[in-house]
Amino acid sequence: GLFVTDYFTRTPRKLSPFRSFASIELFHFHIPEDTVMAVWNLITFKEQGGTFGDQCPDRSITVYFRSGAPSVINPLHTHFPRDTAVPGSFALTLTWTLPNRTTGVFNVTSPLPGDWFLAAHLPKDEGKISVKGLYEECQYLFQPQLIVQRLVNIAVLYPGYVTEQSMAPHNRSCLYKVFVPSYTSRVLVEVLQCHGAEGCPLWLRVRAKAPPLHNSTALDCREHSPCQLALDLPFWQHWYYVLVEKHPGVPATISFQVTVQLTDCSRPSLARPPFLPSSASMNMPHSFSSAGGLALGDSPPPASPNSTKHPVHITSASGEQCWPIRPTLRNELDTFSVHFYIFFGPNVSVPPDRPAVFVINLLPVLDSGGVLNLELRLNVSSLCGENVTVFGCLNHEVPLTSADNASVTCETEHLAGFLLSVNATASLSRLRIPYPQTGSWYLSLRSLCAMEHGFEPCTNVTAEVYLRVYLSPCINDCGMYGQCKLLRTNNYLYAACECKAGWNGWGCTDNAEAFSYGFQLLSTLLLCLSNVMFVPPVAIAVRSHYLLEAAVYIFTMFFSTFYHACDQPGIVVFCIMEYDVLQFCDFLGSLMSVWVTVIAMARLQPVVKQASVLYLLGAMLLSMALQMDRHGLWNLLGPSLFALGIMAVAWTARTIQRRHCYPPTWKRWAFYLCPGALIAAAAVLLYAFVETEENYFYIHSIWHLLIAGSVGFLLPPRAKPSGRLGPLPRRKGCGYQLCVNEQEELGLVDPAVASINSICTS
Repeated sequence: GLFVTDYFTRTPRKLSPFRSFASIELFHFHIPEDTVMAVWNLITFKEQGGTFGDQCPDRSITVYFRSGAPSVINPLHTHFPRDTAVPGSFALTLTWTLPNRTTGVFNVTSPLPGDWFLAAHLPKDEGKISVKGLYEECQYLFQPQLIVQRLVNIAVLYPGYVTEQSMAPHNRSCLYKVFVPSYTSRVLVEVLQCHGAEGCPLWLRVRAKAPPLHNSTALDCREHSPCQLALDLPFWQHWYYVLVEKHPGVPATISFQVTVQLTDCSRPSLARPPFLPSSASMNMPHSFSSAGGLALGDSPPPASPNSTKHPVHITSASGEQCWPIRPTLRNELDTFSVHFYIFFGPNVSVPPDRPAVFVINLLPVLDSGGVLNLELRLNVSSLCGENVTVFGCLNHEVPLTSADNASVTCETEHLAGFLLSVNATASLSRLRIPYPQTGSWYLSLRSLCAMEHGFEPCTNVTAEVYLRVYLSPCINDCGMYGQCKLLRTNNYLYAACECKAGWNGWGCTDNAEAFSYGFQLLSTLLLCLSNVMFVPPVAIAVRSHYLLEAAVYIFTMFFSTFYHACDQPGIVVFCIMEYDVLQFCDFLGSLMSVWVTVIAMARLQPVVKQASVLYLLGAMLLSMALQMDRHGLWNLLGPSLFALGIMAVAWTARTIQRRHCYPPTWKRWAFYLCPGALIAAAAVLLYAFVETEENYFYIHSIWHLLIAGSVGFLLPPRAKPSGRLGPLPRRKGCGYQLCVNEQEELGLVDPAVASINSICTS
């Protein structure tokens, strides 16, 4: 055949350590039909500070592959919520081959067409809390590339027609495909008129959706005559691929004929007529009142001139029978919030002689990022005292309605499903499927009576069940200790839980490492009550007549207390305002406390008459900086260095003017400035290098204590009286006289050497 190669790539993305599915990087690809080979080239490289990260440590990268929907991964081996089905996926771990770059290759032969999803993450780290901008972090970037090789012009087989083929000696195989419409219960592929050197040295292989593999359903035509391969319960609305392969070592030319017969389950005794339009293409609903529907078939296009097609009519011996399928009404409430309503429901009657079948249609791409929920509740009063059990089978792309009424399995050789059951003892059953595959899901309900030797069909008992099917973003909205997040990768939306307070799992239901209520209360009290340490600095500031500084410390103490009361991950939470407002005020108060303390230490009042301008300027600049980047390093470091620079200039000017070190006393240095500076430095080191997610509650509490304590040491004492001359005493005469020293009022001369030059008014 003729091969065509397609190439797809994605933009590199930064990988994060795994904490929950919300921390992974998801990549979406689409593989076209008739693809025989898909090769993923997985490129990973390190970066640090805009250059290659040769010094970054090697960290393993795990990549997950799944067709149809994102992978449901569990690298931490946590527990899933009850009644949750976990679909499988394939995982691959990449190791580093070069100091700053590695490449992995993942090949898939004959992949399933449609959507494919790749999920990648780094291993879980120790949870260190780093200050943004303190140092250049190592970044691990991941870029997947996809190369597909697909066949074009694959020969199409039409049901009921014979296709003649001659396989030359240099050819090893011939590939065909046939489309299977809805309401098909059986596919029969047969090789006729096979002529070769040694009988019929051919292998017949059949596979749904993609070309056959070595482990696909196969039949050796040398050992079976006639060479017929039958598939019961095929997938509806999909292509089936037929591969006729020559045995190794057969050099001769082999001629044969291939035919495909589809059985309409509404007329199991006859094959599908070749000249009638299909019920699926006409969008005709089946009758609700009868078990059988309209017997309709497919009409083939004109035959190709390169092959000869002859219509045949083969009677099927299959006893399979399909039942009327009741549709559901789709009601979209929000993103991943969809309810499927049943006509004449939600109570469903399950007769004893036939199953009740329903179809749930999930839209491609749009619905695969949520959770499919199914709830089945039995009305016990409808059983009339019989020991009835209602079994439900949920299958993808084809309903499982076995003719054996005593069977309670939802699986066949080529089909797997989910089993639910309700009875008088357990009247409620639930099923949750995270990230379900899109397409048609079929639910078959059957009622059987329990006997001594198993289950048997019931007589004259019609069970009534309540059926609820809906699509939700997360399982139970992630519970009390989680947050359901809506995430996006390019144009694909999906939802995932982000757990807190030590809870883990897909629905935040695994409490193996969960924080107890006492621990949550203790951490909240430590973070909140540690702000009481600001009371001594407030008292010192008030006593020293630093009223503006005292107001800033009170502001910081108030908002830091209630911010940490609102910022807790568990249930011990108390918010007096919106979280963002509390966080902004807490950060602003912390930075303003540093600013006003250092400006007060500079003692600018004798030098700059209106020193309050610096306080107002600092407040405006800090507010702007916090609005730009609330967690940046320079938000804390920049204002602090600027204020320290002002203080250094002021102290240096005083030292030069007085020709003596400022502050002048060694006691001020030994008992106040040095201890305060050491305490502040220790607080900064704890905040920047020691704090982690596990020790946050007590390390950050110590940070509160140290910062407040350093303020008490660093705040300067009360300013002494300047010794200026006051107004001269009034001299009594015929009137009164008010004398004011003009130069002193203007602050131009030293009051100790001021001469009296008065302006008198009588």
